Amino acid sequence: MKRLALIIFIVSVFAWTKGQDPQFTQFYANPLYLAPSFAGATAGDRLSSVYRNQWPELNNVFVSYSFSYDHFFENFNSGVGVLVMRDVAGSGDMGLLNAGILYSYDIKVNKDFHLRPGVHFNYTQMGIDYYKLIWNDQLSSGGVGGATIEQPPTDAYKPDVDFAVSLIGYTDRAWGGFTVDHLLRPNYGLYNNEARWPIKYTIFGGYQIVKRGQLLNPVDETLSLAFYYMHQDIYNQVVLGLYWYKAPLMLGFWYRGIPFFRGGNGEYQKDPRGDALAFLVGYKMNQLRVGYSYDFTISNLVSSTGGAHEVSITYEFKSTRKKQKARMVPCPEF
Repeated sequence: MKRLALIIFIVSVFAWTKGQDPQFTQFYANPLYLAPSFAGATAGDRLSSVYRNQWPELNNVFVSYSFSYDHFFENFNSGVGVLVMRDVAGSGDMGLLNAGILYSYDIKVNKDFHLRPGVHFNYTQMGIDYYKLIWNDQLSSGGVGGATIEQPPTDAYKPDVDFAVSLIGYTDRAWGGFTVDHLLRPNYGLYNNEARWPIKYTIFGGYQIVKRGQLLNPVDETLSLAFYYMHQDIYNQVVLGLYWYKAPLMLGFWYRGIPFFRGGNGEYQKDPRGDALAFLVGYKMNQLRVGYSYDFTISNLVSSTGGAHEVSITYEFKSTRKKQKARMVPCPEF
């Protein structure tokens, strides 16, 4: 009963407070979700998929799926992509569905520096399976059962549209950019109430400390530092990471959290240790990349949630284009 009560509480908070977007640990394995400027920023056509199971000890409270495809049009110096993301929360299958088209344009400022602005047009829908919900009048000392007097909502699925913009600047070793998402602030409120999704601001970047290669394989070892900052409504998140790639293996380590951060209510966060430590192992085989990461919770939830598991699969088609290297953003691939 305690676990059931905790699940109901978490899903209720997710449903009725101002929402937050799903966060992926392997954000560079899901580049179109991170920023539309990444559309077409690849050596060939690219298919990517990511699966995330957050807090598995609570019976799949948060499960997220993402699928994307992007392509670069050489003659127009433009990248185009499609992104579908599905996020499901709790036993009531309260889900967020996003499906959108992305566009980016590569600007060669000089021989060393490029800019990539991008836009994302998005159809979005929030929904819930009313008949899978557990209400207060169904709970008893003997467990869960019986019918409820609660009436199903007339708008169990809330469709809307959304828009995002981004910009990336990069050289041969460094990159940095930002994304502003939910500019149209779609309404996800059920039961005829209004709940506008807050605008999300993301800043990211990094630098390749080590970059080695051979004649037949120009880059076969890199060591990169990377960071990620997100602000949405009253929430802030910082990720600091280190990636080491030695063909064909990739290892990664992140810290997620803001120690001793003073929030918007004027008080320090409850746990000064932060949120989680994340570990990654990835393997690259020709055009195929497979990555697995695990988030080890270091906050007060360490004994209750089971962390988070994430799997990414990316396939890049071989490209016959000649000048592709000038468009490659040097960020990690997981």
